[in-house]
Amino acid sequence: MQTQQFTPAQQILAGGQMLFVAFGALVLVPMLTGLDIRVALFTAGLGTLIFQVVTKRTVPVFLASSFAFIAPISAGVAQWGVADTMGGLFAAGLVYMLLSQVARVGGVKAINHYLPAVVVGPVIMVIGLSLAPVAVKMALGFAGDTQIIPTGTALMVALPTLATALLVSIMGRGLLRLLPILCAITVGYSLSLALGLVDFAPVKEAAWLALPDFVTPTFNWQAVLFMIPVAIAPAVEHIGDMVAISNVTGKNYVEKPGLHRTLFGDGIATSTAALFGGPPNTTYSEVTGAVMLTKNYDPKIMTYGAVFAIALAMVGKFGALLLTVPVVVMGGIMILLFGSIAAVGMNTLIKHQVDLTDARNLVIVAVTLVFGIGGMVFPLGDFQLQGIALCAVTAILLNLLLPKSHT
Repeated sequence: MQTQQFTPAQQILAGGQMLFVAFGALVLVPMLTGLDIRVALFTAGLGTLIFQVVTKRTVPVFLASSFAFIAPISAGVAQWGVADTMGGLFAAGLVYMLLSQVARVGGVKAINHYLPAVVVGPVIMVIGLSLAPVAVKMALGFAGDTQIIPTGTALMVALPTLATALLVSIMGRGLLRLLPILCAITVGYSLSLALGLVDFAPVKEAAWLALPDFVTPTFNWQAVLFMIPVAIAPAVEHIGDMVAISNVTGKNYVEKPGLHRTLFGDGIATSTAALFGGPPNTTYSEVTGAVMLTKNYDPKIMTYGAVFAIALAMVGKFGALLLTVPVVVMGGIMILLFGSIAAVGMNTLIKHQVDLTDARNLVIVAVTLVFGIGGMVFPLGDFQLQGIALCAVTAILLNLLLPKSHT
């Protein structure tokens, strides 16, 4: 498959377009977890550049905020604060790097041996389903446990926002179809303005140019142990992303530059993001869709997209403007997003033909789902193993310890 020839001006414009496609999902994670939005923009750009260096600028992907870490980051910040949570996320990046060495020695087959679909599928489902109550409460006008917008008013914004995301995802054509989050935010924000739900005071007070509020990580062993298992599901999803972009461009990136390099680049990007106080990075499927649509397979466009992200991170008023998006707008979007994550986990089981009539498979999936959705907690001294981390550990151990079913 041949790459079309584009002028430098067209490449720069394409780079801005890639950031535009990734933008809605990129800023959503810090908006939901309380992290600094401009830091997330900065670390997305920096992470993409790091990934390009590690992979010798051969793969046209853009790295940005990972949805898989929304619940763990929120829990970590509430329990240990942002700095300790960043220490845990730095360690999560090391898990990617460790898996990259497994891939280097044994290839995809080795990773699939330890992390098969029966393990990864239910963990991904828990990531989405465990966040479902958060999405609904925000759509109903709650910030935490406090209702800040009356239910009727909240639904007047949240439901049209959700409907926009649904319609754009299903009926959108071309580039528009890749922008459901951005379109939904636009509609929800417009309704919020009409209903007087937007406060522009933070924008007036913000400086035009300012460094993002970087946070230096501190290392708390409890936060580290809590975050490490969470990295497993998105690391395995990374393999699927590499296969997808390989199919789009007609090049086998799993072989060259190699899965070990792409995983390692993702890991370094995630750990580096944590050093600045940003969310973990992951490869964005929306951007892969844009690459397929534009047929611009040159990794250079991602360099331009990364530079645009870093430049935008320095605009203080821009970050302040994003903070004015009401909670109900986020709630409407999250209903679709978190449900979609759960559906991806379900699809993982279906795609790999996991037989749930097999007692062994059924046990692994069933226990993982109930532990995650039910809120099971394992106290280990001063530390509590719970949530997605507990699900990942449980699924891996059950898969390794349970005897294979006799056929």
